Order: sequence, then structure tokens, then C-alpha cells
Amino acid sequence: MNYQRTILKEVSFKGIGLHTGNKVNVGLKPGGPDTGVVFIRIDLPGKPEIKAAIDSLTPAGKTPHRTSIEKNGALVQTIEHLMAALLGAGIDNLRVELDNNELPGLDGSSLNYVGILNQAGIKEQGKARHYFILKDSIHIEENGASIVALPASEFKISYTLDYSFPAHKPEGNGLASFGQSHKTEFMEVSLTSPEVFKNEIAPARTFCLESEADEMRRSGLGLGANYENTLVLTQDGTVIKNKFRFPDEFVRHKILDLIGDLYLIGSGLRAHIVALKSGHSLNLKLIGEIAKQREKYSMKREGGILEVSDIMKILPHREPFLFVDRIIKLEYGKHATGIKNVTINDYFFKGHFPGHPVMPGVIIIEAMAQVGGVMMLASEENRGKLAFFMTIDNVKFRKPVVPGDQLILETEAVKIKSKTGQVRGRALVDGKVVAEADFVFSLVKD
Repeated sequence: MNYQRTILKEVSFKGIGLHTGNKVNVGLKPGGPDTGVVFIRIDLPGKPEIKAAIDSLTPAGKTPHRTSIEKNGALVQTIEHLMAALLGAGIDNLRVELDNNELPGLDGSSLNYVGILNQAGIKEQGKARHYFILKDSIHIEENGASIVALPASEFKISYTLDYSFPAHKPEGNGLASFGQSHKTEFMEVSLTSPEVFKNEIAPARTFCLESEADEMRRSGLGLGANYENTLVLTQDGTVIKNKFRFPDEFVRHKILDLIGDLYLIGSGLRAHIVALKSGHSLNLKLIGEIAKQREKYSMKREGGILEVSDIMKILPHREPFLFVDRIIKLEYGKHATGIKNVTINDYFFKGHFPGHPVMPGVIIIEAMAQVGGVMMLASEENRGKLAFFMTIDNVKFRKPVVPGDQLILETEAVKIKSKTGQVRGRALVDGKVVAEADFVFSLVKD
């Protein structure tokens, strides 16, 4: 099992914001389980907290060329490089205190952030990490750029960057333009370990064309950028006062930004992202679509209640073979309690002891098994699998069940593995056990 993680000890650092040029001091502190990444503006009255989440996103047009979050007027800009480092290091929970409105640019990549996190140390928190496994494909495009999210068993990115810049050739005593020079970079990476991120993605620095740098300065952006923390490409395709860390450093940095943006989903993601010239604006639209899909498939309801519509997202059963009306308690992989309201309209009463309706014992067992199936299959790790009986043992029927009874179906896990599950169940009416059994299931992919 993958457990949630935070840092082991507090650590602080300082720097200058890439866009605002503001000096900022930052402190990283451990966060509790299930708290996520929270930014705290300690320079503002009341020290407002802003969670790094979709609901806090600042519209891309308000802070262009960067990803920002805000709440009630409190703003934190350019968070993507830190967020990418957190995902790369597998850190789920963190408190980030800062005394200005933009995180420092440091060297323009995530490499220094990775070093700072290593300095703080990392610890597991004994609670399962949350994942969202993409179910349906998503496709977004705008202005010649596109991004596609595909269901996959791991987090994988395929990125194609195509850019152009004015090309010149010597003519007389100067240079004469002869159109545009194009360059295409492609990279595919699976984020399978912190080492992959640290070695292949984290060192890639932000970049721009020389003409873009001049335009951003005129617009009041890039005030903290310099030739050390930003790769600036000249009209003839060379980098000013710097050297590449990778021949394809530009596409690696675009992947870095995409990773940081996607971590605003607030959980681990299992999907294959295919991007063409995507930037922050398109990335944020993808996040919104993933959030809609996560809500569509979410199994978590207030009070731990799942209605029939939720149950049918987990189990393949449908009327007349769905025997659970509601799940009233649920802890994934541990225990679940469901309800079956027994009525005279249930189809099996038409032929089972006509005139003296009694619920068939095998259907009571099946109802218990369906609740056990929800318990095992509702987690992201097992979503999409099917649960088939392998054995049923220790079956006991204590009391007949008749129309008007409400079956309370309680199940608890004995042992759950990736391919099998052992579950103990019992059914109660008015607090008295009417049936019980032990099940072993085979968990297989649909």
C-alpha cells in the first residue's frame, strides 16, 4: 500500500519571484494526513490559508504565463515548480508559509525545490494515499494546441513541443530575414519513482524567446527573471549567457509545468496525458475536466452513504439482481454496511413459497456478498475490477426473512490482496442475526 507522506522537519529558504521580482521568505512545515498542500500568507492580516486545489485556481488570464491560487483576495503566484517537486517526491501534505505574493523562482526549475525537500526529509503518515484513476478519455484543444487524457494504469506524459523563431542569414554587413525556423521536441516519461522526476524533469528550466522576454518586461512580467534562471533563445536559435542542461530542455520544462499543474487535482493521478504545445491555460482546462469526471465517479458521500446510483458505478449488477438499496457505512477495504428493504413486490416472492412469502436464503447471501463487493471495489486501486465467488463457507440461516423486513448487511474484510479477498458477512433484522457466511472472492479486471 502507498501511504501519504509529508516532510520530516521544518525548513526555510528565500528568493525572488520570477514575474513580480518581489523578495520572499518561505517556510515549509509538515502537514497532517488528508490536509493537502496549503499556502499561508503570513504577511497578511489573519494569515489567510489557500489550499492548492482546483477551487482556488486563479483564471489563467489574470496571471498569464504562470499558475496561481487565491482566496478572498489573498494570492500566491507561480506555484507550479514547487507543486511539480512535491508530486515528484510523493509528498501529499504540506504547509507553505510565505511573506509575499509569489514563490521564488530559484534557478527556474524544480531542482532546488527537490533539494530543499530532501533537506527537510520525508516521512510516511500511515494513511493510504488517494488516487484518481481516469475512466473516460478527455480531449481539449485551442489555438493549435491540444491535450488529451487517456485511461492508464500509471501516470505517463507524452509531450510534443513545436516552436518557431525568426531565422536570419548574413547579407552584406548585417543579417537578412528569410522566414521562420521551426524546432520540434518530443518526450515521453512515466512518473514511476522520485528518481525519474529528479533526474529527467526537475533540472529543466523555464525558457522564452528573446522577443517574448522583451514583451513580458513591457507588460510588467518577468521582473525577477535573468539569464541564469531563464533560458532566453535569440533570433538565431542560441541561448544567451547560458548552456542547456539537456538538448531537449524546453520540452522537459513543459512537462514539469504540466506535472505541477496536474497536482492541483489534489491526489495522485493514473492517466496517460498526451499534449501538443499545451501551456498553463490548456492545462488548467484539463484539470477542470478531470475534476468533473472525478465528481461523476466519486464514491464518497456525506456520512459515508452511497445511493443506488453510486453502487451501480462499482458493481455490474442491475435489476432484478441488485440486492442492495444503500450503503450506510463504508471504509474501503475494511468494512461496509448496506441496507436491503424487503417488499412484497420483490420478484422472487412470486414463486418462492407462494402464499407464505419467505426471502430465499441464497439471495440473502448474494446481498451480503454485494455489500462485500462494494467494500473491496470502491477504492481507486480496485475500481473497474469484478468480484467472483471462489468459496462460501460457514453459511448459517437463523431466521426467515419476510416482506416488510429491513435487512442490515454487515461485512468486514479478513484479508484483501490485489487478486483475492476474504470477507465475513452477516445479515440482521431488528438487531438479530438472520444469516451469516464467510466468502472468498477472486478480484479480476473487467
